[in-house]
Amino acid sequence: MLGVHALGIAAVTIAMLAGVWQFEAWEQRREAEARDLSESAPVALLSVLDGDDAFPGEDVGRPVELTGDWRPEETFFVADREDPRPAGTREGADREPGWWVVTPVAVDGTDSAIPVVRGWVDAPVDPAPPAAAPVEVTGWLQPSEGRGLTDDDPTDDVLPELRIASLTQRVGIDLFSGYVVAHAVDGGELDAGDVPAAVGPNDLPEVGIFTALRNLLYAIEWWVFGVFAAFIWWRFGRDEVVAAAELAELSGSGPDPTGPGPTGSEESDDTRVGPGPAIGSTRER
Repeated sequence: MLGVHALGIAAVTIAMLAGVWQFEAWEQRREAEARDLSESAPVALLSVLDGDDAFPGEDVGRPVELTGDWRPEETFFVADREDPRPAGTREGADREPGWWVVTPVAVDGTDSAIPVVRGWVDAPVDPAPPAAAPVEVTGWLQPSEGRGLTDDDPTDDVLPELRIASLTQRVGIDLFSGYVVAHAVDGGELDAGDVPAAVGPNDLPEVGIFTALRNLLYAIEWWVFGVFAAFIWWRFGRDEVVAAAELAELSGSGPDPTGPGPTGSEESDDTRVGPGPAIGSTRER
């Protein structure tokens, strides 16, 4: 049973710790939604996120700085993005949906690229694709989107959401787990009148509650698994104890080979005194 106990303890411990880890991730995402880091001082991208790291929930919206090289041949568009320009600089009063222009940047010091939102356009046509040259970008760090939208035409350069997992077939290099919305490129701040138009912090998508909810559900799932493992462990141990008790009871209820038998010391009714018929015998010969 020692192996069974060791396996039970390991399974319950791992499930409980994994549940706590997912629960803490859920709390961090919820706290990140309540924080506004957009006006804080920029920090180096690699100080908060490396190419192989999971996205840090506490750094959603943090301004970051990075250097690298544009990858213009992998530019794509993200649909259904509201017009970020002020009312006086656009034709209509309503904020019409348009497209984000996104170009990856191969980040210096890593083997990965990060998608950079260069701005907003009213048609999925890049008016001025960047040259494949070194660039310095300052912008707001954002997590991968994941609303589960379906891409109606996977062959074009338009995506329904900026989901990092969906870009693996489009970008020929490993990707960071988030993206950057550009605020300044090569030291010059972007303007709402530029083409593409600058996207400000007020136009950034909200952190989806389903991403945080997913972490909470994972935590509950791990804890349920831990309770189930504990039940199986207890049930198996109980069955073994019961089986051993029943075996011991059966082995102790059989005839005693050392005890008196039917031919033991007790005298029978056929007591004989020498040869001849037994005295008091009721049998007739």
